[in-house]
Amino acid sequence: MSDFRAARDFLLGADADTARRDFRWPELAEFNWALDWFDGVLAAETPDAVALKIVGDSTASYTFAALSARSNQVANWLHEQGVRRGDRVLLMLGNQAELWEALLAAMKLGAVVIPATTLLTAKDITERIERGGVAHVIANASDAGKFGAGEYTRIAVGDAYGWLPYHEAYDAAETFTPDGPTRAGDTLLLYFTSGTTSQPKLVEHTHASYPAGHLSTMFWIGVKPGDVHLNVSSPGWAKHAWSNVFAPWNAGATVLVHDYRRFSATALLQVLRDERVSTFCAPPTVWRMLIQEDLAAWKLPLRTAVAAGEPLNPEIIDQVAKAWGITIRDGYGQTETTAQIGNAPDEPVKPGSMGRPLPGYEVVLIDPVSGEQGEDGEICLPLDDRRPLGLMSGYVGGSGEAMRDGYYHTGDVATRDADGSITYVGRTDDVFKASDYRISPFELESVLLEHPAVAEAAVVPSPDPVRLAVPKAYVTLAPGFEPDEETARSIFEHCRRELAPYKRVRRLEFDELPKTISGKIRRVELRVRAPQREFREEDLIS
Repeated sequence: MSDFRAARDFLLGADADTARRDFRWPELAEFNWALDWFDGVLAAETPDAVALKIVGDSTASYTFAALSARSNQVANWLHEQGVRRGDRVLLMLGNQAELWEALLAAMKLGAVVIPATTLLTAKDITERIERGGVAHVIANASDAGKFGAGEYTRIAVGDAYGWLPYHEAYDAAETFTPDGPTRAGDTLLLYFTSGTTSQPKLVEHTHASYPAGHLSTMFWIGVKPGDVHLNVSSPGWAKHAWSNVFAPWNAGATVLVHDYRRFSATALLQVLRDERVSTFCAPPTVWRMLIQEDLAAWKLPLRTAVAAGEPLNPEIIDQVAKAWGITIRDGYGQTETTAQIGNAPDEPVKPGSMGRPLPGYEVVLIDPVSGEQGEDGEICLPLDDRRPLGLMSGYVGGSGEAMRDGYYHTGDVATRDADGSITYVGRTDDVFKASDYRISPFELESVLLEHPAVAEAAVVPSPDPVRLAVPKAYVTLAPGFEPDEETARSIFEHCRRELAPYKRVRRLEFDELPKTISGKIRRVELRVRAPQREFREEDLIS
């Protein structure tokens, strides 16, 4: 525990160069973050500080001391219901206090949590229960009807026939005694990936890899003790744990949650202003919606802002910088890891770059074909004594190709500049060749988003008898634009001005983009979609 605190305090006080050079992961044999850190330090030393505040139809806030006591009650009650160390618990709740209480409680018990989004269908839930070996379920009463037959404990927040009522936990004792020590290598979390290119995998994280591993994420975000941190993310996905649990609470900051039924950029801006948010994280989808507003009219107290989930296009960074005087800092990580690469708070951002490897991470780029290391290739992490603490244990059922030849292979391709800055190219599955040139969909999408008619874009290869493939764009239009020849011609002309001939978008369709339930674009679906109303550059521009 002292080793964890020392590592955390070092990062809070170090500049980027010092942190990258001198940071060492804490060496942890026994570690239970909920008991040792949340209860033992945060609740003990700052009991009256606000740990969690939820703003929505109503507002509620909870101090570190209150969440410590409430999660103790939940832990004691869950134990009475048969939850034991190593049991797998499916946690399917929204942005509500019970989510954080139950997560802390399960951690204290040594149970394994399988987070799940409330957007899951009955079929999705059945698959997760079977593949995850679930023994207990905690869900809202309104979702109880999605659960079919099965031998597992059913616990409902609210009233659901045949389910145990969660509210009875508040009658349990406020002190909790664990049944024994928690080994740092014990399994804590099992996450299903978003499945952008294949069936979702089941990622295994330990009591060290996410709680302590997110020290890198804390450093990247730049969150400090006493900050108010707002992250836009849905429960059930890894990013929610990144920025709504571990990173801010590692720093001792307040987790602020904007709970909404339907997203509104105006409402989000009001929360940022009224709640005096100091650090802010949102996915590119949210940033794209925000820049549709008059950002300059909003005077916000933000000290720093970051983006994650997918690479952020330079056009968005420029617009926010002009309006607010702050530069959105991109970062990179996966469900399988904590933040690996990022632009640190105190260093200049290189346009288009994700930044440099974060403290505790050594990144190697390996050519997917030759297997040679270089400045252009797949992002890989070494599995020797340089293995980062924030890397998963593996995939349940076997890690296969992901962990081979002494490296964890992310499946993402990037380039590294002379100064060490890393620029995202695309998924190994998404990058394609046209006329023997390698095409990065992300680069072309960034150019498309600079056109005022384009709200969202995805680029995929389209078969061509001469070039093998040509870039085709699927575009979701911004308000006020029609999906007609005039708009298509304008977009093609824009691409001609901004892109080299071999990179130009040659075909175009206007449509909504298919996405996973976590909001990531499924280009795999677009690659096999039959053309509907397709515009071709050669037909519109002579």
